[in-house]
Amino acid sequence: MPMFEYLDFRVVDLAKDPPRHRIFSKIHYDLQLTRYFPEFRNEASTEHSKLVTLRRSFKVLNHETSHVFGLKHCIFYGNTMRSSNLGSLLLIAILFINGHAEAVEAKRPNILFFFADDWGRYASIYSEVNGKGGINDVVRTPNFDRVAKQGVLFRHAHVNAPSCTPCRSSLLSGQYFWRTGQGAILQGAVWDKSIPSYPLLLRDAGYHIGKSYKVWSPGTPPDAPYGGQEHSYQKRGGRFNQFSENVTKLIESGKPLDDSKEELYSEIRDNFKDFLAARDSDKPFCYWFGPTNVHRSWIKGSGKKLWQIDPDSLQGKMPPFLPDVPEVREDLADYFGEIAAWDAGIGVLLAELDKSGQRENTLIVISGDHGAPGFPHGKCNLYGFGTGVSLGISGPGVVGGRVVDDFVNLPDLAPTFLEAAGVNTPQVMTGRSLWPILKSEKSGLVDETRTWVVTGRERHVEDARSDYSPYPQRAIHTAENLLIINFRPDRWPLGDPYRLVGDNIATVEEITKTTRTTIADVDASPTKGWLVGKRNSPMWKPHFEWAFGKRPKYELYDLKKDPHETKNVADDPAYATIKADLEKRLMSELSRTGDPRLVDDGKFFETPPMSGPLVDNAKKKAQNK
Repeated sequence: MPMFEYLDFRVVDLAKDPPRHRIFSKIHYDLQLTRYFPEFRNEASTEHSKLVTLRRSFKVLNHETSHVFGLKHCIFYGNTMRSSNLGSLLLIAILFINGHAEAVEAKRPNILFFFADDWGRYASIYSEVNGKGGINDVVRTPNFDRVAKQGVLFRHAHVNAPSCTPCRSSLLSGQYFWRTGQGAILQGAVWDKSIPSYPLLLRDAGYHIGKSYKVWSPGTPPDAPYGGQEHSYQKRGGRFNQFSENVTKLIESGKPLDDSKEELYSEIRDNFKDFLAARDSDKPFCYWFGPTNVHRSWIKGSGKKLWQIDPDSLQGKMPPFLPDVPEVREDLADYFGEIAAWDAGIGVLLAELDKSGQRENTLIVISGDHGAPGFPHGKCNLYGFGTGVSLGISGPGVVGGRVVDDFVNLPDLAPTFLEAAGVNTPQVMTGRSLWPILKSEKSGLVDETRTWVVTGRERHVEDARSDYSPYPQRAIHTAENLLIINFRPDRWPLGDPYRLVGDNIATVEEITKTTRTTIADVDASPTKGWLVGKRNSPMWKPHFEWAFGKRPKYELYDLKKDPHETKNVADDPAYATIKADLEKRLMSELSRTGDPRLVDDGKFFETPPMSGPLVDNAKKKAQNK
């Protein structure tokens, strides 16, 4: 007899729970089993017994989802019995050949997802891998860096849309944002519950899911793709979401700096502890940490005061689209201060994870939802400064210590999480699992097909343009080029220049503090206030028009010669072939994935509720007449 070892067995009451734990697909019955195991010839022929050779995997139906368990050359022994008080039972014994096998159910990993508002590709580790001389020399992210070094750092991760809600719609659904219905816009977004989202699929597959702070917002209902507030863990407080404001208040009340920070850290730590405490010990968990502190607004000067980030250390390192002046440098330093706070929060939760003893079986993923807010080329732009984001992944199954150049779109995370959990990826998901990259030992370009990604946007702030219209853009990013198509170049890309001429001229203070004052697709900020305030200056007028002016239908950038995307070569005959090839690839992908922008001149996005006044606002205006 071969040396078989009983590793586990399961008793299932089929009368009481018929849909569960049934072998339903990818089971390979070997009708000539005795050819491989002649010692079992007699048992294999018994009336109520079957010996089944399982190939690499089998699936077990569990409610509406399935779990995949990795097995090697295992034997299934089934014996049907009857009992007066238990009904029809199926006794399943899993045996492994020669005592060498993996677990019956490969232990499903926990998933800890850190996702920041408005955090682009700004982390100190990118200065190490991309070279010194840029703004990443100044930002400090030791906790993100540590995770990325232990795992995989992605150099070319992009959001699908550089706007909060559509970005999150695409990430949660694993689809391009234009496939998420009313979830494809910011203001006025409504979640379609028929769209599968990875958190709810994990919940249905037996995961303990939870979240703290922002998941999907603004939109109706808030955080709908995560089950709304049903899985919320934030009763201990949310002051971390306005980090510099709250720490500054505590300092002004007489509390030391470190104690003030710790008071906020304790809230996020206790929220996470509550989540872990609520978990059944036999369940894997999926937790989303989504603070909003990196989103504006912040306390002016807080980067230096709270984090010792000297604005002058940015001098000479600013990209060309950011004015290298004291006001903008200080604004960026304050932004980096909020990133430092975000990174400290990562460290707090990872320390608690270590205390729980769950670290070794936890997949850790860290990223953000788009580029910097309130700066030229950032949030709401399809330039790399707007769509490029940090991404680091570590954990079980991930071959660490690597930097990869594969192009990644954040919708790829949904199928990645599902595959880690052994859950089937719905066919509607356009994202591609990252596991072939994560399990590889290669650095650089791992998957030869991952040399580009597609990004886009429609409407952000609903009244950024006076007719409530979107600004439709699509782009294709490669290592060599960026091609942007602006479908309506007659419109202002970042919003109408309200109150910049005439009698009621907006003040710099208004522009600095209130987003909708003018150019409303750019968050209110000191940088915006300064640059708009210099719009008539001979020195800065060209920069103002470059940042906020109308754009041609085609923008093409040669990233090898022009990494900051400052010179549009779309009309240069020398680039005609490149432009045509990129446009063909882009339009083919949009067509393949059913982008409504290509149908009837974009009618879906150009008519309510995707454009036009918000229903609630229209009602209020009508009532006030």
